[in-house]
Amino acid sequence: MSRLIGTVSRGVRAPIIRQGDDIVAITADAVLAALKEEGIEPKDRDVVAVTESVVARSQGNYAKVSDIAADVKAKTGGQTVGVCFPILSRNRFAVCLSGIAAGCKKVVLMLSYPSDEVGNHLISIDAVDEAGINPYTDVLSLSRFRELFGEAVHPFTGIDYIKYYSDVITAAGAECEVIFANRIQAILDYTDTVITCDIHSRARSKRLLKKAGAKVVLGLDDLMTAPVNGSGCNPDYGLLGSNKATEDSVKLFPTNCTAVAEAISEKLCAATGKKIEAMVYGDGAFKDPAGKIWELADPVVSPGYTKGLIGTPNELKLKYLADNEFGTLSGDELKAAIEAKIKAKDNTSLVGNMVSEGTTPRNLTDLLGSLCDLTSGSGDKGTPIIYIQGYFDNYTND
Repeated sequence: MSRLIGTVSRGVRAPIIRQGDDIVAITADAVLAALKEEGIEPKDRDVVAVTESVVARSQGNYAKVSDIAADVKAKTGGQTVGVCFPILSRNRFAVCLSGIAAGCKKVVLMLSYPSDEVGNHLISIDAVDEAGINPYTDVLSLSRFRELFGEAVHPFTGIDYIKYYSDVITAAGAECEVIFANRIQAILDYTDTVITCDIHSRARSKRLLKKAGAKVVLGLDDLMTAPVNGSGCNPDYGLLGSNKATEDSVKLFPTNCTAVAEAISEKLCAATGKKIEAMVYGDGAFKDPAGKIWELADPVVSPGYTKGLIGTPNELKLKYLADNEFGTLSGDELKAAIEAKIKAKDNTSLVGNMVSEGTTPRNLTDLLGSLCDLTSGSGDKGTPIIYIQGYFDNYTND
């Protein structure tokens, strides 16, 4: 163990990406320039990651409110539509909601409570308990909700999303009715045509709706799956993973991301002579303990990556070894014993083995994507590219 630094994650500054830009060339050139400027020596299994946002922008993958409206009308019939379980986000959902509302005559907006799927709270669970409400069974009208809880101002944004979303719907020309429930089947008392807007539980919601007799069942992933009037689209995720671009358009999740990652890797491998992995990343998968917001509003952490990033960690827990198997050793003797144990590892899975206790076997791309998201931030850092070294090292690597 002659080297003292382990994993290093660096944000790489890049030009502002515009539609039509060559994201592969820009990413590779920015990384190579950064390595040269900082005197960084590339190594095998370094990882280069680029955020999905700039990939989608380079692809020109956008859709207008009018495009969404046309798709909704064609797929629902344009009458009364239930819009269920949206997340509370001006960036993520408001423009999508405007398009949905513009494509139908009436929206029955069903909000989950006390929070949305990713942890944005309308009210606290304590307030629900104090009101004697059972969130698993009770369906609340807007008037009943206001009677019990009053305004529901989001502590971070200062927005009452109930009023905000209602105003978005009426501004788009649709009638609006708001209810609050956590059983997806509750919407069928109001309409048999449903767009369920949950992200990670969408398959279950669709299954339950169909079993309960819904006539039309769609998710956000079923909208904008093909071009509408020359728009962008995402065949795999539709509107999931989209972000507000302008007041009347959204930037969709990027497409063909595996090909993008592979091309970046090939370009960097050729330039450096090292095997460099690459990936496209979106939201990290982690939860904020203060705001209780679960960050993952994208359908996946990484929509595309090179084959070397497939799998999960297979790690030993050093503190377990130090306290148990080698509890009587110390100093150089302890160090040598632990190094020998690590070197003796093979590819056999350690899942369920006490020596790996606490090393949760998450997908490598989810772990790396979370690291990238935290490194790049979401504001004005200007580092949409991340360069990671030493991620696959262990205690024995020099």
